[in-house]
Amino acid sequence: MELTNDIIKQRLTEKFGDEVTNFEAPYGMLTFEAPKELNLKVLQFLFEDDILQFRFLTDLCAVNYPDDEGRELAVVYHLHNLVNNVRIRFKVFTAVETPDVFSATALHAGANWMERETYDFFGVNFVGHPNLKRILNVDEMDYFPLRKEYPLEDQTRIDKDDAMFGR
Repeated sequence: MELTNDIIKQRLTEKFGDEVTNFEAPYGMLTFEAPKELNLKVLQFLFEDDILQFRFLTDLCAVNYPDDEGRELAVVYHLHNLVNNVRIRFKVFTAVETPDVFSATALHAGANWMERETYDFFGVNFVGHPNLKRILNVDEMDYFPLRKEYPLEDQTRIDKDDAMFGR
């Protein structure tokens, strides 16, 4: 039996009901959301279900939406079913004031460094991570550089040579 987006959506809604939402398929890749409190349960279901078999975590990253109050940070999981060669995208959102999301390292060992990088650049606190500390930036940094907390550069500045910046 071919694993389709409709089958994946059906299995998820049978298990979690209205908790999984915002199903889309941009460029054919099924994308959906769940509350951050359910991220491990959804990931475990996707991993253990005999039909779904999403056992490879391809990528884990974050996105900052500063204007989406209460949902400023999104943690995005890209999962791959190697048997049927199907990929999906799973998102959980959290407030920037409480950036706590459960760690997926117990289920996917490869999440270890990806979660550390996401913490390092976005400040997402992965609860239960075995060694959550900065991985690329210096330990003394007191901010998270990929959050959109700073204004963009003023394009009308005349005090610098644009040729130096490839413009």
